Amino acid sequence: MPIITLTTDFGYKDHFVGAIKGTIYKELGDPKIVDISHSIAPFNIQECAYILKNSYKNFPDGSIHIVGVDSELSPENQHIAVFADNHYFIMANNGVIGLITSEIVPEKVVEIQLPNSVDGAFPVLDVFVKVACHIARGGKLEVIGRDFKALKDLRNVKPRLSDDGATLYGSVIYIDNYGNIVTNIEQSDFLLHGKGKKFQLLVRNKVIKQIHRKYGEIVDYEQDKEKRKTPGDLLALFNTAGYLEIAIYKSDLNTVGGASTLLGLDYRDTIVINFE
Repeated sequence: MPIITLTTDFGYKDHFVGAIKGTIYKELGDPKIVDISHSIAPFNIQECAYILKNSYKNFPDGSIHIVGVDSELSPENQHIAVFADNHYFIMANNGVIGLITSEIVPEKVVEIQLPNSVDGAFPVLDVFVKVACHIARGGKLEVIGRDFKALKDLRNVKPRLSDDGATLYGSVIYIDNYGNIVTNIEQSDFLLHGKGKKFQLLVRNKVIKQIHRKYGEIVDYEQDKEKRKTPGDLLALFNTAGYLEIAIYKSDLNTVGGASTLLGLDYRDTIVINFE
């Protein structure tokens, strides 16, 4: 039986996650359920896409991913099931799937139309779970919906290049558990537009002129200890997902602080790279 994953903004205080899992167990008997995250910031589409995009590929082909973020049905937020990159995604048409599959053409997309479906306040339970269980039993997407072509495309969240090509404007899309800032500037964007030029990365009143391969690379062990960079120093790197990240070396939000708190940056705030 394929793995079913859950990614939501429900948190753990309420009954929602328990109700979803209980219903899946009742329907399938002994399924494999994996929580990717239930701590997505409420209705934060880009954060949801970032986390799911960088986790689903680690699951086996055929895995089923239920996405419970901004999932209430409306004429502009249809319920969809998508087969892409050999994975199934069940969610609302809110832009998440477009961000996840920005470099992949989905093989099949259907608008979910279940008979006697409940149009209520808990569509993840009333609709998405039923679709996931249908797929887990070997059911086809054609049975639960009709072909759908109008996937929402959130182009406004992509980096923007100035007309003269000298400046790349990005924005904060995610802040991790350490307070590190992940931007929407991918390494491919940087290499394409930078073309090996020198650059200045402007973050609030800070200027960064070097991008590291890993966090610890900021420390020059050839220097005397008193001259080395230490926990609390600012750095930039391309993280394992390939996104430009602004970090504090060995950050701790309870002690030295994190990049987000020390720089006063939050979701959608602007990051600027000037190429020289």
